[in-house]
Amino acid sequence: MGAVKNYLSVAFFAFWGGLARYALTEAFSFYGTALANLLGCFLLAFLTYFFLRRTNARAWLNTGLSTGFVGAFTTFSSFNLDAFKMLAAGSSLPALLYFTGTIVAGYLCAWAGKKAADFAATKMLERG
Repeated sequence: MGAVKNYLSVAFFAFWGGLARYALTEAFSFYGTALANLLGCFLLAFLTYFFLRRTNARAWLNTGLSTGFVGAFTTFSSFNLDAFKMLAAGSSLPALLYFTGTIVAGYLCAWAGKKAADFAATKMLERG
């Protein structure tokens, strides 16, 4: 039964993650991809470390949010395609800045997500 719950959770949250990424891309075009990936770095680190600190966390919820929502929300392929399009258009420096800047910013967002999760989990544990 647990596996079925996980699959349903991933499907449910992937639907919402895909819609959220689509909305960002529609609203911000090229920048929507970068925004989705950076938010995804923060969210995945936050969810991972928050659920690790919670002893009563439900596995199906963590799987659905991380694999489903964040997995559908972020897009490594579009990130690379955007960089490739810049290179193909002869924009080497912007492509390099986009590629390396996104990776560095993604790392920083993941670090911030872990710190935020530690803070939130500690506050929740203090409350009981």
